[in-house]
Amino acid sequence: MLSLTIPDSVLHSLKLPEKTLPSDLMKLLSVKLYEKGALGIGKASELCGKSRMEFQQVLKEEGVFLNYDDAELERDFSNMESFL
Repeated sequence: MLSLTIPDSVLHSLKLPEKTLPSDLMKLLSVKLYEKGALGIGKASELCGKSRMEFQQVLKEEGVFLNYDDAELERDFSNMESFL
């Protein structure tokens, strides 16, 4: 496990509710790491403390698109065809 130290001056400047600060920071970190491609959706969901479906909703709320490559798209099309 990794611990981060955030200076008090920065903590006091954050425009986030103190009551939900730890979870809000983890959500923001998860979203940004996913957006940058540093984490896949499964691990970003885990970091955020949400299910994949819940995390996809968080991404939508934050205006972040799913990282989807051609191979994933082809796999999903194949999976959909098996249901038709």
